[in-house]
Amino acid sequence: MNTMHTAYCSININAPAGRIWQALVTPTEIKEYMFGTTVVSDWKEGSPIVWKGDWKGKPYEDKGVLLQVKAEQLLQYTHFSPLAGLPDLAENYHTVTIELAADGARTGVTLSQDNNPTAEAREQSEKNWDTMLTALKQHVETGN
Repeated sequence: MNTMHTAYCSININAPAGRIWQALVTPTEIKEYMFGTTVVSDWKEGSPIVWKGDWKGKPYEDKGVLLQVKAEQLLQYTHFSPLAGLPDLAENYHTVTIELAADGARTGVTLSQDNNPTAEAREQSEKNWDTMLTALKQHVETGN
């Protein structure tokens, strides 16, 4: 696994951790801020997670496994996208970690994604995750 090109993003959201957690694990809410994706999972550690949708005109079905699910604190999962053009092998999966740090009515959200093959891929991942976190913030804070 490539840890040299880990993408990192963070944002502060004016909402308690419980509200952000709800948005992270509710498929209808995920669809609102995560590029229109449909997520299927039972949100239990060891269970599969699937993302389906359309990205830049191409249908996709990404997959992974939930590694850690700690309500209002931590969500960690593996992620594989066939759109990357790589074989479905363990070395081609990312691990995405989302951590929540509650501070009263405000919560820091930190996200990392490992195993980006190049610095350019890491930068693209960071752009995508920054966009998603900004949309999450807007969704949670304004309901839009």
